[in-house]
Amino acid sequence: MKKERFVLGWAGGENESPLVRKVLSDRVRSVVDSHHGMWNYMTFRDAIGILGLDPAEVYREGRIDLDPEEWADFGWMTCYAGPPESAVKAMREHTVAANINPYSPDLITPLRIACAEMKFGRERSADFEVIGTEGSQAAISYILQTVINPGDEVIITDPGYFHFESSILMAGGKPVRIPLVKGNGYRLNPSEVEAHITPRTKVLIVCDPLNPFGTVQTKDELVALTEIAASRGIIVINDITHDTQQIDPEARHYPMTALYKETNTDNVLCTFSLSHGYGMAGVRIGFLAGNTELMRACLITKTSLTRLNTNLVAQYGALAALEDRAYVKRSQDIIRRNFALVKEIVAGTDGVSIPVEPQYGFSMVIDVSGTGVTAQELTVSLFKRRVAVYPGDGLGDVGAERFVRLNISRPDLRAFNKLREALPEAIAEARSGAYKEALIDFFSRRKTARAKAILERIKGGA
Repeated sequence: MKKERFVLGWAGGENESPLVRKVLSDRVRSVVDSHHGMWNYMTFRDAIGILGLDPAEVYREGRIDLDPEEWADFGWMTCYAGPPESAVKAMREHTVAANINPYSPDLITPLRIACAEMKFGRERSADFEVIGTEGSQAAISYILQTVINPGDEVIITDPGYFHFESSILMAGGKPVRIPLVKGNGYRLNPSEVEAHITPRTKVLIVCDPLNPFGTVQTKDELVALTEIAASRGIIVINDITHDTQQIDPEARHYPMTALYKETNTDNVLCTFSLSHGYGMAGVRIGFLAGNTELMRACLITKTSLTRLNTNLVAQYGALAALEDRAYVKRSQDIIRRNFALVKEIVAGTDGVSIPVEPQYGFSMVIDVSGTGVTAQELTVSLFKRRVAVYPGDGLGDVGAERFVRLNISRPDLRAFNKLREALPEAIAEARSGAYKEALIDFFSRRKTARAKAILERIKGGA
């Protein structure tokens, strides 16, 4: 078999040709220069080059997922307890010529109804509608492209989902970050949000449950955020992608669109994806819901960029998944068990702690600052032991070199046993400085402010 040659990917790109320097738009240039731009922040994939591994041996046949028989992957955000068998069965049954040959509808009616009522907590009406998107990331980009003018400000959390900032920059907007810390419970505090609003503020993004912490906003906080935004003419994007599994039995999650009886939610656009909670990232299907006129405008944006259609076979799978309550319970039980395992591992590892316990989803953070090594050094050392994690520098300035994000949805215990075994060894090796020079080189080639801060921390010794 011919050996795979990786032409594009996470390596290279530091030296632009004169042609590229000349033709890039200001929007793309802003993403290239951002730490949130792909290949600027560090992931476990960068450990491949640092460790001198062959990418073709790590990723077989050009795939970008790690073989679960060989790796303990805690990095990628897809629920490994999924996909639901019901979804796979439905897609098999509907993979027929009649569903492949024609252009597909935006959404079939049963799926549109189910998503409105089951995920967004509101029936379709003349004032409220749901459209299909290629995951939540696409939905967020469509909204921003629809409402943002150059220089408009968008409030986001720090830390927060990797690609919010990239979407804002691509729309010509300016990200404004609110730090999430112990003092605000790692949630958006309405008074803090109000203090960050300026005459240029156009959008507030409320990721709830929050990636990476798994925290959820209270109902009162969500109502307050909606009303503060409405009073200033601000659009709220409510990303509820991580709401499928409940970890904390006492916690309660509310889609902001479901609060229409408590307050006017015409300024709220809500998005959800099957990629995460249902383990269906490969089918690229998500949803966007809100005021009908705004949905029509977003459809115009979508049609202009990528056409109107959403994969029809995937839609039948999505409908089966949404109706599969047994899958939700099974996956939720797995994630609760796994969180208990991680708590045990952390309690038995000196220098590692959990800043806040997750309430929903399958994403959580551990703080490794007490070990004397950075999250980036530990990421490389763990990858050497076939344990894949994400360090915090792609998530924001807060915890950039301290936090490690974990996906705790693996159904097999082998991955957690591997983490328990590998973590002390990885910390000890990282503490020896084995990867310091390689990481200094990596961050020296990134020209962002966050990279410079991490560089100084690595040079000085965590």
